[in-house]
Amino acid sequence: MPNVSAEKLIEIAKSLLVAAGASEEEAAVIARYNIGANLVGHDSHGIILIPQYIERIKVGHIVPQAPWVITQETATTTVIDGNWGFGYAVTDRAMRYTIEKARTQNVAAATVFRQSHIGRLASYPLLAAAEGYIAMITADSGRSAKAVAPFGGAKARLGTNPISFAIPSNLDGPFVFDMATSAAAAGKINVATARGEQVPTGWLIDAEGKPSTDPRVLKSGGALLPLGGAEGYKGTGLAAIVEIMSGLLTGLGFGVEPSGRHNDGCFIAVFKVSAFRDLVTFKQEVTEFAQYLKATPLAQGFTEVYYPGEVEYRKEQDRRKNGVPIEDATWNKIRDLAQGYGLADKLGL
Repeated sequence: MPNVSAEKLIEIAKSLLVAAGASEEEAAVIARYNIGANLVGHDSHGIILIPQYIERIKVGHIVPQAPWVITQETATTTVIDGNWGFGYAVTDRAMRYTIEKARTQNVAAATVFRQSHIGRLASYPLLAAAEGYIAMITADSGRSAKAVAPFGGAKARLGTNPISFAIPSNLDGPFVFDMATSAAAAGKINVATARGEQVPTGWLIDAEGKPSTDPRVLKSGGALLPLGGAEGYKGTGLAAIVEIMSGLLTGLGFGVEPSGRHNDGCFIAVFKVSAFRDLVTFKQEVTEFAQYLKATPLAQGFTEVYYPGEVEYRKEQDRRKNGVPIEDATWNKIRDLAQGYGLADKLGL
């Protein structure tokens, strides 16, 4: 399992995407977000996905350099058609556009439809938090294949349906919350499969509805379980709300259509903190709140309490210094792609 610098991974991802038809600008955005996920420890949303994106380009499921179109708009709302473009580029632009609206209107929201996978959700509200805004985003895969069984069910009916918030603060690392509403993100199952590892009990059921720790069952008729274990109805409820906000409100609908085309629908909301509180005071109070949480006496078996986003921040510091571990199965796919595009020598692969 090689350890590779983030800078090298960004160069590789960008070069492969350009070779597959992406513009230089698109490829730069995708590579930055994609490898950013590796940096914070979410390898499920990192370079492991680049071969998958390139395959989707080849079959026409992702359209490089697709137009970004506003289909409906008011002073505070926007509806955006990504025309099957790269989700990273479409949603990056949508978040920045929504921030600009909140700059003058104090609050703003947007929905996005017809775009490919958008990667790690936290990347987008963090753009807003850096400028003094609270932001949230939810995502759902529309009518593409589902992976999560509702509480009490034995078959998949829901997406992993993630939700993320980012809050301005004076902390060293960002105060950011990002989670799937399933027991684990589907990408974590793919990473476990690539590494030949088992997954924890309580993540998966097989095609017969029986508990399993074999990640391969997900692609053999099995399903992820909802967040919450014995209280999985809570995860199912959250997933249902995310699906309504990101699937129904965007017009993507629910269920599964045969095409198998991944279609991330998003709901975005941005709030200007200074419209509610003095920003300087608010950021300091969020910082003190995080420190208050960290000062909690420890339960047995624990060594530290973390504020939301702190674990990822620390992981990023480590991986920027020591490199990102890439499983052999993924590295071999990347090398094969580079050779196929005649880029192996240029990229040193």
